[in-house]
Amino acid sequence: MSPAARRRACAVIAAAAVAVLLSALPAFAHGLSSTVYVDLTSPATGHVRTELELEYDLLVVSAADAEKDDPLFQTGNAAFEDHDTAKQAAALNAHARTVVAYVTQRFGVTAEGRACAPAQEGGFRIGQREGVPYALMVLDYRCPESAESHEVRARLFPDSEGYVRDSKTIVTYDLDLRTGSTAIDAQHRSFSTQQSFLERFWQFFRLGAEHLLTGLDHILFLLALIAGSRRLREIVLAATTFTLAHSVTFILAALGLVQLPASFVEPVIALSIAVVAAWHLWRLWRRRSHATDLETTGHGHLSLDRAGWTRLAVVFCFGLVHGLGFASALGINQAWSWTLLWSLLVFNVGIEVVQLSIIAVVFPLLALLRHRRPLAGLGTTGAIATGVSVMGLVWFVERVAGI
Repeated sequence: MSPAARRRACAVIAAAAVAVLLSALPAFAHGLSSTVYVDLTSPATGHVRTELELEYDLLVVSAADAEKDDPLFQTGNAAFEDHDTAKQAAALNAHARTVVAYVTQRFGVTAEGRACAPAQEGGFRIGQREGVPYALMVLDYRCPESAESHEVRARLFPDSEGYVRDSKTIVTYDLDLRTGSTAIDAQHRSFSTQQSFLERFWQFFRLGAEHLLTGLDHILFLLALIAGSRRLREIVLAATTFTLAHSVTFILAALGLVQLPASFVEPVIALSIAVVAAWHLWRLWRRRSHATDLETTGHGHLSLDRAGWTRLAVVFCFGLVHGLGFASALGINQAWSWTLLWSLLVFNVGIEVVQLSIIAVVFPLLALLRHRRPLAGLGTTGAIATGVSVMGLVWFVERVAGI
C-alpha cells in the first residue's frame, strides 16, 4: 500500500472511530438530567402559592412503587407510552394523595424556621417542555403571618428511578417585597428570599456553564465550528455570531415574542450540528488533492471570502434556534418570564465563559498540528467533522421520528 493510500485509510478509520464513539453517547444531550420549574407568589399575608412543573414520567416512577405493581405506576406508565395527556392527568388525579405526599416530602416552604403547611389546590394538569410531558400542580402553603422572609428547600429527583444523573429546580418568586429567580441543585438544596446578589449571580453563572458542559449537542456544534476554522479570526467571528444570535432569541423568548415547539427546535439543533460539520467536509472535497492547503493557510489576508460570509450567516441562523434551546432550559417560554431576564443573562455569561474556554484549549492544539503536520491536521479535522456530522444526522432522524 502506498503512503498516500495508508494516509487515506488512517483518515477513514479515524473518522469511523469517532462516529462509533459518538453513536454510543445518549441520543438526547440533556436526557440524563431533569429540570423542575417553580413559581412562588404571595396572594395574601401568610399565604404562599406554589406552582410546580415536574417531568411526568419521573414523577410517576418516583412516587409509585414499581416493584409492588403499584397501580399508579401501571396506569401512569401506560398513559405515558400512549402519549395521552388526558390519561396522564387522570392517573395522577386518581392517586393524588400518593403523588402529593412524595412531592411535599421533598419540597417545602418555611417561614423564619417554621414549616408552612401545604395543601393541593385543584387537580393535576399536563403540559409540555422540551418535547416531554410535564405535570403541573399547585400547592397552597399556609405560613405564620408575621414572617418577613421565606426559605424554600427542594430535593426532587434523582430518586428511585435510577437513570437521572442530576436535577435542577428553577425558581421564580414574588415574596417578601422581593422579586427574582434562583436555581436549586444538589450542591444548594435551599434558598432564602434574603439571598444576596452574589449568591444569585453565582447560581445562574454555574448553571449556564454546566448546561453547556453537559449539553453534548452544543459542544459538538462548537467542535464543528473549531474544526472548520483555519484562523483564529474565523473561530472568533463564528463564536461571536453564535453568541449574538442566541442572545437575540433569549430576549425575544423572555418578552414572549417567540414561541416555537420543542418538536421543531430540537431537530433543527441536530440538523445545525450536521450542516456546520459537513461544511468543512464539503470544502475538503472541493479542494480534493489540494485539501492540505486548507490546513496550512492561516497567516495570509484576514478578509473573509463569500463562502466565509455564507458560513457566518448559517451559524447566525442556527444560533437563533440554539437560543430557543437555551431559553427552554430556564423555562423561558411565556411573557411572564421577563422576571427571569437578569438570571438568563447571567446564565448566558456562564455559557460564554465555557465556550471561550473550549476554544482556547482546542483551537491552539489543532492550529499547532495543522502547522507542523498538515496531513495529520487534515485527517484530524476531517475525522472530527465526519463524526459530528454523522451524530447530528442520527439525532435529527431520531428527533423527527420522536424516538
